[in-house]
Amino acid sequence: MEFPNEAISEGCSQKKSGRGKIEIKRIENTTNRQVTFCKRRNGLLKKAYELSVLCDAEVALVVFSSRGRLYEYANNSVRGTIDRYKKACAASSNAESVSEANTQFYQQESSKLKRQIRDIQNLNRHILGEALSSLSLKELKNLESRLEKGLSRVRSRKHETLFADIEFMQKREIELQNHNNFLRAKIAEHDREEEQQQHMTGNVCESLPASQSYDRNFFPVNLIDSSHQYSRQDHTALQLV
Repeated sequence: MEFPNEAISEGCSQKKSGRGKIEIKRIENTTNRQVTFCKRRNGLLKKAYELSVLCDAEVALVVFSSRGRLYEYANNSVRGTIDRYKKACAASSNAESVSEANTQFYQQESSKLKRQIRDIQNLNRHILGEALSSLSLKELKNLESRLEKGLSRVRSRKHETLFADIEFMQKREIELQNHNNFLRAKIAEHDREEEQQQHMTGNVCESLPASQSYDRNFFPVNLIDSSHQYSRQDHTALQLV
């Protein structure tokens, strides 16, 4: 941003020579007033620029001369800075009334919730057939239609639940039948295996030799004869004595 050389020369002269304090009042001389306006305007614009760059501040400067001319400076946007200023002023002015507004809001919400709770409680009593004397004919008809709609929904839901249970039980029955058939097949297979084993055992017994197939209640003939001879010898010896 460029500034006139007048402000720089004025600053240099002030540093060199310096000057005393001046009285802050309106300058009556028009020429002197215009020169002072130009010098101090340029210095003000320079200070605004330095403040925005050195301190990373958002600065907006607006100056109107006595003739109505506009001079402005902003590092971002004058309109945006003014909007931000308005919001900040509104927030600061409303900060004091925030607690009061919150209190009123919560009171209104509390009364609204209490009214809703009261209405719901009355409706529940009406549904149960209580406190019906205060209802008009129109309200009773509305209550009746509401009960009929609710009853139809309850019955529909009951039928859906019953059909679902029946379908589940039918599927369960099919599963149990399949499992029962599987067990029957296993049992039949086990019985066939036992019959085969018994049949094989009978064939083995029939194939044994005849000398080994005597009954355990009878002795062989040679054993019977030898025992008979021994008994006769013993009997003869007894007779000789």
